[in-house]
Amino acid sequence: MKKLKIGLLTKIIIAIAAGILIGLVAPAWAVRIFLTFNGIFSQFLGFAIPLIIVGLVTPAISDIGKTAGKMLLVTVAIAYGSTIFAGLVSYLTGAALFPGMIDQSAMQHVETAAELNPYFSVTIPPLMNVMTALVLAFTLGLGLASLGKTTLNDAMHDFEKIIVKTIKTAIIPLLPLYIFGIFLNMTFVGQVFSILTVFIKIIGIIFLIHIGILILQFAIAGGFVRKNPFRLLWNMLPAYFTALGTQSSAATIPVTLEQTRKNGVSEDISGFVIPLCSTIHMSGSTLKIVACALALMLMQGMPYDFGMFAGFICMLGITMVAAPGVPGGAIMASLGLLQSMLGFNQEAQALMIALYIAMDSFGTACNVTGDGAIAVVIEKLMGKKA
Repeated sequence: MKKLKIGLLTKIIIAIAAGILIGLVAPAWAVRIFLTFNGIFSQFLGFAIPLIIVGLVTPAISDIGKTAGKMLLVTVAIAYGSTIFAGLVSYLTGAALFPGMIDQSAMQHVETAAELNPYFSVTIPPLMNVMTALVLAFTLGLGLASLGKTTLNDAMHDFEKIIVKTIKTAIIPLLPLYIFGIFLNMTFVGQVFSILTVFIKIIGIIFLIHIGILILQFAIAGGFVRKNPFRLLWNMLPAYFTALGTQSSAATIPVTLEQTRKNGVSEDISGFVIPLCSTIHMSGSTLKIVACALALMLMQGMPYDFGMFAGFICMLGITMVAAPGVPGGAIMASLGLLQSMLGFNQEAQALMIALYIAMDSFGTACNVTGDGAIAVVIEKLMGKKA
């Protein structure tokens, strides 16, 4: 009998629904059991975040640095610019719309609710703080890129495999249980329905933003190459819908390549740009993380300004390059920045994970489709010279 596979999104939805339903009737002692688990898992996550940064960012920077050539530099610059642009559009749109949509006391009244405590707690101190991990990762990555193939380079790639294995087999599988505990507790203390109302509004706005970003990307690309942007975007729709189903940029590469060639991009250019952009172009993921972070900060009454988010977006554009190719990988790679630059606590990080994964496929589809716009521009710039 064939084993039924349930995707991460489905598991998260089930966990949220179960947490709400059971939280309405669960006794305090049962809620405390899951609070105990969540406390231990949060400590493990805090311990793992610096290791995730070092293990993923170092090899990513090292590998990009190994590939020489003007086309690489131009592609990386355009992909990074597109990612930053998407993040800024997301912030500006959210800053204009969210304050009128979000009740800033949605999460604050939990402090006055009857709080429960776990049965016991376990402290797992991280080996280093997040900023130290980021600086170490950049230093090692740039150094290894200049040294070429070394024993340390091989060791870092082995460490990357360990981190990816840890994410896939320990962190991602336990996330639904962790999120179940979060929503169980929120329901018990009476704050869940106000938060869910906000979640629905945020998801609707983010969906509109990601459609707008795609139209802007192809309008710019179409204007640059003097082609109909809507025809270019239409040709990329098979890649968009494939990414919706697979939730993976890498798994969508064959379709993306085929549709990019229909837009007049040569095999040489598309064969270089599309696989590279599937790793480094994260406009959809970035716009989601920025919008979700801003919304949660408003819900908690946390201070924010443009300068704070501009720095966060610039760092996020680099960190996204290191995101592992698994559902939820992008948000896992960004947890360190959310903690160090925006001041997110464990509960806010858990809500970020739930909100992000609820729209994971749309972010991936935006990333993949935007790769086609970049390929068209690179063909115009480099096609005759490649």
